Parts: sequence; C-alpha cells; structure tokens
Amino acid sequence: MYSKNLFLGLLFAGSASLMNAQTTQQESVKTTATASQVNPAIEGLKKQIETNPKDTEALAKLATAYQDASDWMNAVDTWKKISLLLPDWSPSYYSQAYAYQSAKDDANAKLAYEKYIATVKPTEIEQNKKNLAYAYFYIAFAEQKNEPAKAKEHIAKSIEYDPTNQDAIKLSQTLNS
Repeated sequence: MYSKNLFLGLLFAGSASLMNAQTTQQESVKTTATASQVNPAIEGLKKQIETNPKDTEALAKLATAYQDASDWMNAVDTWKKISLLLPDWSPSYYSQAYAYQSAKDDANAKLAYEKYIATVKPTEIEQNKKNLAYAYFYIAFAEQKNEPAKAKEHIAKSIEYDPTNQDAIKLSQTLNS
C-alpha cells in the first residue's frame, strides 16, 4: 500500500524528470557541492530524512530535487538508498540509470538500466513500455561494438516496446546491415 502511495506521489512530484529521461539532453554536469549547497528544498529534505532515514517518499523527493539541480551523483546515491529500502521498485533503478547517464557514467548507467528491466513486473510492462524501450535501446547502443548479437536482441526488444522510436529503428538497421 505504501509503495503505491509513494509511486502515485512520485508521478505528481517528479514524473516529468523521470519520464523525459529518454528525450532530455543535459547541457552540463554541475559539481555536487554547488548544486546542493544553495538549494533550500534539498537542505529541507535532508533534514527531514535525518529524522526518518527510511522515509522513501522524502528520499524520492530529494533524489528528484538533486536531479532538477543536475547534482547527478547525489541523485544516484539517493536513488540507491531507495533501492535498498524498496528493492522491487523498478522506477528507482530507471532513475539511477538516468542520473548515471546524465553524469556521463555509461558503464553504471547500462547496469542500472539492466536492473530496471529485470525489476519491472509483468503487470507493470504496459505502463512502462516507453521506459523499457529506452532502456533496451541504451543497452543495445552500448553493446553494439563488443557484443553485436546481444545488441541486436536488445534493439529488437526496444522496437517491440516502441516501434515509433526512430533512433532505435536506425540502430536496428545499422546492426542488421
């Protein structure tokens, strides 16, 4: 029950950041110190979490606030805390991957997208198709040179979930030519 409330709360509080991960290009990566030190919302959430370190709703708000401030490593660390508290909650892995990707940490982004894919429950696939498509696309893109057979499998899955993604279609054509 609490997980559902948290999920609904995140949809309203931070879904724009999460859902647009596949189309948003970050202009720059800010340093951790400057992004979080001057943000009163972040400081307030940190104090709230000090009082209750297992408050996953506050942690999700903090992670989203870090993302909004382009403080990617603190966002990753906070999403990881949520993953420890809610290990079956797939959005935390997708958000970790997004933050790693934004921080230009491709290896960890790939691992987090793989964990996201593995964590999405069969009953959640329909509502997660776009994010699943992007996760599979990202993995295929990362594997295209070293593991082309796996890349082909992943890009096929990406297109299965989102047949309109032109980047996935182009990568598929490149891999299969």
